[in-house]
Amino acid sequence: MENTAKLSTSKEVIAYLATQFPTCFTLEGEARPLKIGIFDDLAIRLADDEHVSKTRLRSALRQYTGSWRYLRGVKAGVERVDLDGNDAGLVEADHEEHAQLQLAESQERAKAKRAERAAESKAAATKARAAKNKDAQDGVRKDKDGKSKVGTKPKSRRTNPLGSSATEKKATPKANGPLEVIKPDQVKIGQAVQIKVGSFPVTGTITEIDKNAAQVQLPTGMSVRVLIADLFRV
Repeated sequence: MENTAKLSTSKEVIAYLATQFPTCFTLEGEARPLKIGIFDDLAIRLADDEHVSKTRLRSALRQYTGSWRYLRGVKAGVERVDLDGNDAGLVEADHEEHAQLQLAESQERAKAKRAERAAESKAAATKARAAKNKDAQDGVRKDKDGKSKVGTKPKSRRTNPLGSSATEKKATPKANGPLEVIKPDQVKIGQAVQIKVGSFPVTGTITEIDKNAAQVQLPTGMSVRVLIADLFRV
């Protein structure tokens, strides 16, 4: 029996979803806001599909709904879309607000990374030029036999009194304040909470509680399962 290779990256899974559900997922251009709870619909429709695991599907959906082109399309009053391209409810104002905040923070992180790379490149170029100038000076001071010429002295080079740190300032993202953990006996369905997606706090709503875990619905339409100990106050 031939084994079916599972898709190994989120990018591959997104491309696969775009072929399976072309009226829902797109690879370029505008991306329509997805139906709230669409992960559960995908889990059912792809239950017998050997190409995609639930873990990889969840990661791919998080990447898709966190992309800039998707977040730009989350506007209040715009229709969400289900797997078959049908309208699935309007985007609410608070969902748009959350999407725009997430977009701004993502763009700020990208800007900080670009500034860091630029500073590192500038420092490396400065170091390379200094080494090249030193080699050139050493060559002028020596004659063809390798002996020092009489009466020739290298011109002194002024150094930057501020040091190289003046040209190597890096953008430092502002630190967020500490999150406050919600006590287990205060957790309830319908409650607005914060969870961490990577190192980034995201606001959502509890839709289900099961023992030590809760199902949290995010404004982007994605639903995630989180330990109650990892729920924080808004």
